[in-house]
Amino acid sequence: MNFSAAEFSILLPAFIAGVLVTSTHVPLGTQVLARGIVFIDLAIAQIAGCGVLLADQLGFEPAGVAVQVAALTAALAGALLLTWTERIWPEVQEAVIGVTFVLGATGSVLLLASNVHGSEHLRDLLVGQILWAQPSRLAWAAAVYAVVMALWFGARTRLSHVSFYTLFAVTVTVSVQLVGLYLVFATLIVPPLATRHMTRHRLSVAWLLGIAGYAIGLVLSTVLDLPSGPVIVWVLVALALVWHAATRPRHAAAAAPAS
Repeated sequence: MNFSAAEFSILLPAFIAGVLVTSTHVPLGTQVLARGIVFIDLAIAQIAGCGVLLADQLGFEPAGVAVQVAALTAALAGALLLTWTERIWPEVQEAVIGVTFVLGATGSVLLLASNVHGSEHLRDLLVGQILWAQPSRLAWAAAVYAVVMALWFGARTRLSHVSFYTLFAVTVTVSVQLVGLYLVFATLIVPPLATRHMTRHRLSVAWLLGIAGYAIGLVLSTVLDLPSGPVIVWVLVALALVWHAATRPRHAAAAAPAS
């Protein structure tokens, strides 16, 4: 399988984007699963997307500082709202997250109702444009992710609910503009879900599953001439199912009571 120099120049930044997103979302995803708030990234990413769309409606440059500020402000507002609801309604937090997501999704539709390119903007928000990842944006994302991971691994046990939601909001705001909402959710949940029974090397294996999903998905989408985002999602799920099937008997045997 040979790729031209032009194809390689497109695939390499896209792969780097996938590695960056995987590096941050896998550790956060394990915590999301542990807390039972699986749909939080969808909700916060959708709210961040509303911030991007609102800034676009106001005429700001798509890649400008104002758009980033709008997206981050919206995401942080959503994160603080969910922090508050978790404190006062902990028994229905997952339902509240779902309602928040629906409000964000329908808010995006309303913001784009009068835009002639509305469907295109909405598709970019959901599916993303990973193949058009720019080196400058990758460098900026890497810097943000480095700070997030330093705080996560350095002070994870001391993070409050507010701190966790804030880090999550910052990470998702960057990621949804880099790869789209669908890939953000898949990267956050699928690798940690596939490795949930592991007690050793879980994080390393989940990272490898995520990176492999992006690599194989990008190659397949190029060869088959299909949209990269959806293909990567399907490959991630396929790899997760294969890994789960290959490791489940071992875990089941270990869990069985001795006779």
